[in-house]
Amino acid sequence: MSQSPRRALIVIDVQNEYFTGDLPIEYPEVQGSLANILRAMDAAQAAAIPVVVLQHLSAEGSALFARGSDGAALHPEVAARPRDLLVEKQMASAFAGTGLGAWLRERQIDTLSVVGYMTHNCDDSTVRQAWHEGWAVELLHDATGAVPYTNALGQASAEEIHRVFTLVMHTGFASVLDTATWLGLLRDGGEAPRDSIHHSNLRARGKALPGA
Repeated sequence: MSQSPRRALIVIDVQNEYFTGDLPIEYPEVQGSLANILRAMDAAQAAAIPVVVLQHLSAEGSALFARGSDGAALHPEVAARPRDLLVEKQMASAFAGTGLGAWLRERQIDTLSVVGYMTHNCDDSTVRQAWHEGWAVELLHDATGAVPYTNALGQASAEEIHRVFTLVMHTGFASVLDTATWLGLLRDGGEAPRDSIHHSNLRARGKALPGA
């Protein structure tokens, strides 16, 4: 019988900039994703799962997340909840220049459950680095969110970006699941399944999976 995962909940950049600032989350709807983030935080606290809160800070006067600004502040609901560690960061990945990895290893954490913003930027960077460094990763897709982009290469809606990034992450970098399913895993034990590049591609080409 396999040992239950030793989880930590990684709450990434749930800051006012995404709610009342100049980078509003559009998909999934931000109040819905916030509600799921708070559900996850409360459940982790009840289950004695360490809660790590990340806060992205830029230099004073920056257009986004300027240190000392209201936009850079944690959302009040997140700020008011218990946490085991608060980590400031300046780059996308929660591991880049923060010492978070050492803190997790000291506590023998083997599985990271990721919530927060943005799906395609700080979440994706954190998920990929965590996977490459040896952690199992879970991403709660309805407790994250994206924004739309337009640039020289074209445009993409927040929904398109969120859907594609979560689909790709589920091919091996993370087990992508909804908050209700994750809460069930905490209650009943067990690990979240992940897919693979090969199996995802075989299905897309209408091919049978090995052993099917």
